[in-house]
Amino acid sequence: MAGSTHIVTNQPPPLVGYDAYTSDRALSAAVERHLDPEVLAEARSELAALGKTCGSAQVQEWGVLANENPPTLRTHDRYGHRIDEVDFHPSWHRLLGKGVAAGLTAAWARPGGHVRRAAAFLLWTQVEAGNGCPLSMTHAAVPALRTDPELAAEWEPRLTSLIYDRELRPAGQKAGSLFGMGMTEKQGGSDVRANATAATPLTEAGTYTLTGHKWFCSAPMSDGFLVLAQAPDGLTCFLVPRVLDDGGRNVFLIQRLKDKLGNRSNASAEVEFDGTWARRVGAEGRGVRTIIEMVAATRLDCVLGSAGLMRQAVAQAIHHCAHREAFGGKLVDKPLMRNVLADLAVESEAATTLALRLAAAYDDGGEQERALLRIAVPAAKYWVTKRCTPLTVEASECLGGNGYVEESGMPRLVRESPLNSIWEGAGNVQALDVLRALQREPAALNAYLQEVGKARGADHRLDAAIKGLLTELADLEGIESRARRLTERLALVLQGSLLARFAPPEVADAFCASRLGVDGGAAFGTLPHSSGLTAVVNRATPVS
Repeated sequence: MAGSTHIVTNQPPPLVGYDAYTSDRALSAAVERHLDPEVLAEARSELAALGKTCGSAQVQEWGVLANENPPTLRTHDRYGHRIDEVDFHPSWHRLLGKGVAAGLTAAWARPGGHVRRAAAFLLWTQVEAGNGCPLSMTHAAVPALRTDPELAAEWEPRLTSLIYDRELRPAGQKAGSLFGMGMTEKQGGSDVRANATAATPLTEAGTYTLTGHKWFCSAPMSDGFLVLAQAPDGLTCFLVPRVLDDGGRNVFLIQRLKDKLGNRSNASAEVEFDGTWARRVGAEGRGVRTIIEMVAATRLDCVLGSAGLMRQAVAQAIHHCAHREAFGGKLVDKPLMRNVLADLAVESEAATTLALRLAAAYDDGGEQERALLRIAVPAAKYWVTKRCTPLTVEASECLGGNGYVEESGMPRLVRESPLNSIWEGAGNVQALDVLRALQREPAALNAYLQEVGKARGADHRLDAAIKGLLTELADLEGIESRARRLTERLALVLQGSLLARFAPPEVADAFCASRLGVDGGAAFGTLPHSSGLTAVVNRATPVS
């Protein structure tokens, strides 16, 4: 028949028109577990609505367009005036507006806010990860600003607002504001104490001018920035407003935008300060201590962002295999493919469960939970973000050649996948941070051991892993060279303990056998044979 070669068969439909929240059983179960009854009903409704938004064809198309049309820098206007503005595709603004409206910067302003926001952030990352940067920076700036009650009173209502106002004008005239951050410099990178940007005091108390070059400034279109600079008494944290109170532009010279592997929709910049007006945040010489709470919050967002990318990759892989036929049946029913999908699903659930547990610790705010976060956040940041890349690559392979084609969306996930491991302190930084906590803060290790101890007796492989971890912790010789291995074990044991307590038996069993025991290989798809693998895949299947 004429044209018969163009009849399309055996191609899966796009994964659209589904609820990304209620279909994610690991995520929805974690929200149910961690939220108090008085806020749970409202959170369910909010997250289900956001889940449907994330699964809609229109919003997913916005994500595609925002990445196909990356931001551009305009240093001057048509008359030659320096303006240093970044132009974005309309889809970027639509996405960012919905993210703000969904409460992704409002965790500090409502009960159960961190768990609710964490779930929403994990969902929203699946649509478009780039706009997570300004949302994360804005959210994380709040605890740093709280070191100065006057600044917090002025800025916190703007940062936790549900209104996105993209215009560059004085923040006091806006219903909502966004924040960025500038810490690293050419010569220092993660060693921020090597920063050379200079802060010169002005006559008005607490105000300075800054001179220097920031090698990496996040979200340069924001209303304000937290930056580090050398004041007379040492490295200090400063707030740099983009527009001054009188309406004039602050000196914020954007030298160029970074050309990045992924995260294409988001602007990351090099900026120059040349007599730039700033307000001190916290005491002089206490810059790292002041900004450390912001860093901790952004590190948790790296965990959440990676968990979101992993979930989307798994959802796409299972959806494809559930519709694609080969060798006489659905791919999802083939034992070897089912093993791969189950293995990916277990990794994704472990990441989600750990990320939401850490968000719940922020909501609790007690001494014990704060101590747990001191070890658990850098350990989770180290491990979950590193697992993201091999998982997204394997999930792409489940689509075969289709997964290597841009239209599938999988290449965008793959390009995005290394980012969270690199940003906010790469792997060695996280491992060394874990060592510092172990050596200087006994309460942190005690809190960790109490947390994993709640699952003792649930699985013999977990019990053995806890015992082995205690042995390793007792041996301090050459500890720095073993820091990565130790951090990995801390994260895996914590994940295993949480799954043993809260996940279905087949998920916990597969994790403990392959990650804590010896019954698993180095690649995905090497779980021990079990009749429970079908249930694992079914649990992770997105329902359209």
